Amino acid sequence: QVQLVESGGGLVQSGGSLRLSCSASGTYFSIDTFGWYRQAPGKERELVATITSGVGKTYADSVKGRFTFSRDSVNTVYLQMNNLKPEDTAVYYCNVRYKSLATLRQLEVWGQGTMVTVSS
Repeated sequence: QVQLVESGGGLVQSGGSLRLSCSASGTYFSIDTFGWYRQAPGKERELVATITSGVGKTYADSVKGRFTFSRDSVNTVYLQMNNLKPEDTAVYYCNVRYKSLATLRQLEVWGQGTMVTVSS
């Protein structure tokens, strides 16, 4: 089973930067995909960016050129967010899809979420 710990949210002015981190721990065969999602008040959760092993990265159009998703180890990823806008305000969730060590089935786990607030 995998547990996620997120950090890095906070309050920033428009045009500012924040970096979110997500670390996975536990027992697993492999981590296939790391993802960041966000949910703004009154809106549905949406995909921000993903890193898939052997495939690469994807970004939502709304964050391309401003956000950078990186992985510096097997189990830690970062979301560097630059030129933040008020519409980026949301709770950001880390998501991991991994293969169970016992069954090799793909499972999914979510972090607790971290709030990002961008003031205008």
